[in-house]
Amino acid sequence: MQFDLRRFIASGRAGWEQTFDCDLSGRDFAGARIDKPVTARFTAQAAGGDEVRMTLRASASVHGECARCLDPVCFDAAVQAEWTARERDLDDPDFELPLNAAGSIDLDDWLYQEFLFQIPGVLLCSSDCPGLCPQCGRKRPCSCPAAPEPDAQPDARLSVLKSLLN
Repeated sequence: MQFDLRRFIASGRAGWEQTFDCDLSGRDFAGARIDKPVTARFTAQAAGGDEVRMTLRASASVHGECARCLDPVCFDAAVQAEWTARERDLDDPDFELPLNAAGSIDLDDWLYQEFLFQIPGVLLCSSDCPGLCPQCGRKRPCSCPAAPEPDAQPDARLSVLKSLLN
């Protein structure tokens, strides 16, 4: 969805509000995903002079796998972004919102960026997840002895990790 910020500033409108659905299922969240469309709420209000105060709010269910044990992880993430823009910002190449040359903000891209900030780079099922056993490859705690035997062969599935150390 596009919001014509340049036209909004020029018209001096009192306010604008829009609820829209955004499909983020095809976007990359570094191993996490948002499977269902997100309903977002966007508002823009004149804040005096040529200033515009914009807000973007949404929540979504995020899915992925634990980085330590590979169990499914699901949690809710919420976006509550506020931004103030001026007419001079529209020509600034360092303007941080996804703005095209015509002065329109891509609200779908802005929503995607905000969810990127909310979703951790490493997903964990719990902060104290023990991970997988290097001997048997099962989720810890397992029935393996605490210290591996000196001549014990490691799990073949983990042999690629040893090759990285050499």
